[in-house]
This record gives sequence, C-alpha cells and structure tokens, in this order.
Amino acid sequence: MADRDQGCACGLPESYDVCCGPFHRGEKQAPTAERLMRSRYSAFAVGDAGYLVTTWHPRTRPKRLRLDPAQEWTRLDVLGHTGGSLLENEGTVEFRAHYRYRGQEDSLHENSRFVREAGRWLYLDALA
Repeated sequence: MADRDQGCACGLPESYDVCCGPFHRGEKQAPTAERLMRSRYSAFAVGDAGYLVTTWHPRTRPKRLRLDPAQEWTRLDVLGHTGGSLLENEGTVEFRAHYRYRGQEDSLHENSRFVREAGRWLYLDALA
C-alpha cells in the first residue's frame, strides 16, 4: 500500500487515517454499501483480516480467513452500483480490484451484494 499520508488504497483522495482507517479501527461504520466495499478493499491492502471477517455476513462468512502477504493490492476501480444508499438496506457494487502476485499483474472483477442489518452494512456474496 502507498504511504498512509497519500490517498487511501480504496481510491478516494483522503489519507488512510481519515478515510478507511476509522472504519478499520471501529470508530465509525461505513454509511453506504460502496463505502463498505471500499473499506474492505483497503483492509485487503493493509492486511486487516479481522475487519474483513467482522464486515462479512455471518451466513456466508468463511470459518477462517488468511491473507497472503505475497499478494499486493494496487488499485481499485468502482464500475457501478445499485441501491446501497443511506436510506436502503440492500445494494450491489461492481468493481475491479488490481493486484500483483509474485511479480504478475492481475485483477479481480466482482459484483458484490451487501445488506444492512441493525444499521450496519455487511458483505453478503458475489453475484454469479
């Protein structure tokens, strides 16, 4: 990940400590599905598996999550979204997450589903 004083790994211009850091530290909850998705991408970039687990819906959450330190997340492109606003309880976010693994560049394209329960957004799964 880039210097924490530069733009956040999630692609927004604020520094990590102002942007996704408060979500990762539990100081704030992501207000929309897109912000949750961005903060989850950032958690991959900084290696915060705990945040990924706590923001994963219990119904679809894996029993274990181990991040590979050889995988370097390099850029996030948000391609679109449906729902997921402050006034909704469901939403999708389509994105492309770029990474480098053992010197090879690649990307992951996903359309993720999110639900809000008890006022908190959670990652549910990826649409097929």
